[in-house]
Amino acid sequence: MASILRVNTLTDASSNNSVATSIVFSGTAKAWVNFNGESSIAARDSFNISSLDDDGTGIYGTNFSTSFSAADFVQTAVCGNENTSSSTNLVARGYAGTTTTSASGINTFYTNAGGTVSTDQSHNGVTYHGDLA
Repeated sequence: MASILRVNTLTDASSNNSVATSIVFSGTAKAWVNFNGESSIAARDSFNISSLDDDGTGIYGTNFSTSFSAADFVQTAVCGNENTSSSTNLVARGYAGTTTTSASGINTFYTNAGGTVSTDQSHNGVTYHGDLA
């Protein structure tokens, strides 16, 4: 039998720290993943991510276990590589061409005088904020 707990505020056992439930629902990441993007990509840890796709050099797809209510959620991505000593600027960004309510993608690349170059990275992290369906 399912039950519902209806509260406006959550508080710790000592009543020193509290937060409105609206903050919990609206302000927390609804999905995130930390993954290795080299060779065979693999999640180190994740929440609400059902699988990862390797869509090409430096191009990855994330698939959500629970979909978002709209494809206008926010994603933040970071990347780095422990296997290189180069001084390039490593950047991760979302790309809109693959964003749906159930999936999104990131592109990891570095910049040089010639522009941007997609590259696989050993450490990638992505968080997603928005309303779930």
